[in-house]
Amino acid sequence: MSEGKVITLDVQNIPPRERHPKIFDTFDSLQPGDKMILINDHDPKPLKYQLDAERTGQMEWEYILSGPEEWKVEILKK
Repeated sequence: MSEGKVITLDVQNIPPRERHPKIFDTFDSLQPGDKMILINDHDPKPLKYQLDAERTGQMEWEYILSGPEEWKVEILKK
């Protein structure tokens, strides 16, 4: 079985009000087994809670880098 694709999404230069819609659109475009590497300038923990609530059971979340200036999270679509 082949690995899914990996999309890197750096939202550091995207205006804050546009970040979550862009992240959700990217997540929704993934197929099961695909991953998104999210790069952000702050801890995206509130995003995790929102994804858990709105896409219940559809993802796995793992920190790759935890600040202090940059955060990277691997989000796997189940």
